[in-house]
Amino acid sequence: MKKIVSLLFGLFLLNNVLADEGMIIPSLIKAFESDMKAKGMRLSAEDIYSINSSSLKDAIFQFGGGCTAEVVSDQGLLLTNHHCGYSQIQSHSSLENNYIENGYWAKNLSQELKNPGLTAMRIVRIENVTEQVLIGVTSDSPDEAILIKANIKMIIENATKGTHYTGDVKAFNYGNEYYLMLKETFLDVRFVGTPPNSIGKFGGDTDNWIWPRHTGDFSVFRIYTDQDNKPASYSSENKPYTPLHFLPISMKDKHNGDFTMVYGFPGSTEQHVCSSYLEQIITKERPARIHMRDLSLSVIDKAMKNSELIRIQYASKQARISNAWKKWIGQIDGLKRLDAVSLKKETEEEFIKRANSNSSWKQKYGETVGQMNALADEFFKYEFSYAMGIEYFYVGAEYFKLIRSTQDFIKNYSKYLSDGKIDEAKEKLIKTSAGFFKNYNKKIDQEIFELLTKEYFLHAPVNGMKSNSSSVIYNKSVFTDQTRFDKFITQFNKKSLKKVNKDPGFIHYSSHYNVWLTDIIPNYRSFSQTMDVLLKKYVAGKLEMFPERKNWPDANSTLRITFGQLEGSEPSDGKVYTEHTTLDGIIAKYNSGNPDFDIKPRMLELHNSKDYGPYAQGDELWVCFSGSNHTTGGNSGSPVIDADGYLIGINFDRSWESTMSDYMFDPNRCRNIAVDIRYVLWVIDKYSQASHLIKEMDLKN
Repeated sequence: MKKIVSLLFGLFLLNNVLADEGMIIPSLIKAFESDMKAKGMRLSAEDIYSINSSSLKDAIFQFGGGCTAEVVSDQGLLLTNHHCGYSQIQSHSSLENNYIENGYWAKNLSQELKNPGLTAMRIVRIENVTEQVLIGVTSDSPDEAILIKANIKMIIENATKGTHYTGDVKAFNYGNEYYLMLKETFLDVRFVGTPPNSIGKFGGDTDNWIWPRHTGDFSVFRIYTDQDNKPASYSSENKPYTPLHFLPISMKDKHNGDFTMVYGFPGSTEQHVCSSYLEQIITKERPARIHMRDLSLSVIDKAMKNSELIRIQYASKQARISNAWKKWIGQIDGLKRLDAVSLKKETEEEFIKRANSNSSWKQKYGETVGQMNALADEFFKYEFSYAMGIEYFYVGAEYFKLIRSTQDFIKNYSKYLSDGKIDEAKEKLIKTSAGFFKNYNKKIDQEIFELLTKEYFLHAPVNGMKSNSSSVIYNKSVFTDQTRFDKFITQFNKKSLKKVNKDPGFIHYSSHYNVWLTDIIPNYRSFSQTMDVLLKKYVAGKLEMFPERKNWPDANSTLRITFGQLEGSEPSDGKVYTEHTTLDGIIAKYNSGNPDFDIKPRMLELHNSKDYGPYAQGDELWVCFSGSNHTTGGNSGSPVIDADGYLIGINFDRSWESTMSDYMFDPNRCRNIAVDIRYVLWVIDKYSQASHLIKEMDLKN
């Protein structure tokens, strides 16, 4: 009976998409303005997104190409997550200056640290260009992809001509729509400060994807520009950026039910996948990937516990591997609890029923669902093999990465030589070597290699090939030792081309990688492309046959808005979660003795004296809060904004029960998690005594 009730309730959710669900394209926000005001918002659509004047969108940046950040001062000060800035924090850390362990705060502009390659990008304008993209394209166009590509190129050229902007045209709803993103990308983004790991990563793997949460997941950067406030590469002459808009910060008390809006760059969702595909994700693909990461983490975690140097070297890598690992575990659990496959099948049956109710719809869409499921039944095996290759070649043994970094040099050696650029190319690789081996431990890499190779060979198409033993690879290969590698590159000549093809590490990687590349990738791409064609038709059918529903395009790393409320949840029987956590909870977790909950003495001192300054709510210092905003990867670092457009928190996670929302959103279970902005300010001001940064901000009481 419970299963039937759950199924019926789930169908109600799927067939009556709530305003809380979905990721809205900002240029279309006007259509949702009344829904948002019904939730308590006091802003106008023009306040949120405008191309004629400054608006909230101008304070939102894509950070490093994968996270979100927000400007909070008229001097280009950026807030994002601690985990988003972790690789920069780690790169500046050493045994002598361990910023991971102790934190770092620049006392003035001259102490703000440069980060080669780090960018911050804002959206200038979003424009629906579907008609322009599809000019000349018909249902029987033999060169559809070529025409679309040419049209997109023209659109971008016209939009960026005479400007320093760049453009990107992205497909939405599997190609039913196209939007132009006009972008301004800043190239000089400097590291300003971070709390220690005991705050920024408080809870570690124990609390990752878990509520209640007490993590101060934030770090601080600053955008620099040339003297004309334009993007420029790093220069000592650059000045802090003057933004078109920056977010004021709310110091007001928060309450359950308050309006919340998340503005950021969500990475990827897959709400339209068919039931067969989803079932194989749940039962086969995710469990296999989880196991691969189980093996890697078993080696890394053990080593990190026994060495401070290894903790520094592998902190960022461990976090990256474990993040998806734990997410997938929760994702499977949530989808199973919601009986997501059954819900998908019911939705598909409704689609077929409506298609069959109209002769035109039946002709266009009547066979689509059956075709999608038949395709997944037969060819999902290539998706599985592709995923296993990603885990082995890109997440597994690290020496594979060094080989990939060297391949261009090896392939184009003769060209570099004839162009007189060989010394420059060698110097670049020696620098790559220094960065790689700074954070490399041969013993750890060998253990990971042994475990993952055995597991990969159980599933992969190895075609009977044999491999050198791990001891031969790690004792002989030039790619597993810095001295051997640097000597190999420094003395590289024509004879070295033959030598590298005899290298045991290179032989292992290239032989198995090439099998994956030639036997799996083409079939995987063919499967994906064929499925995308069917999904395009499926989504077109939804848009045409169910016009009464609020449809939204899957996340694709473009700027989006979600809205909801500050609220707790009751994710399962017996679990009742409040909407916020406090500093008292940090102390309680610290007293548990779990090393993931270690804190510095200063935290205890400030808690004992209740020195919360102006950042308290009553006699409590809020640390984190949860809300019913639909978020995913890429929303890390996104601002959580209140009804007046003020910053109230920095989004950094979802609850474990919410990770299913990449495939299916349940507003009763799914919650995003944010660090309260008042806790952020308290850590900067009271804990870290970096009050000069607070003075830059506009605090609203």
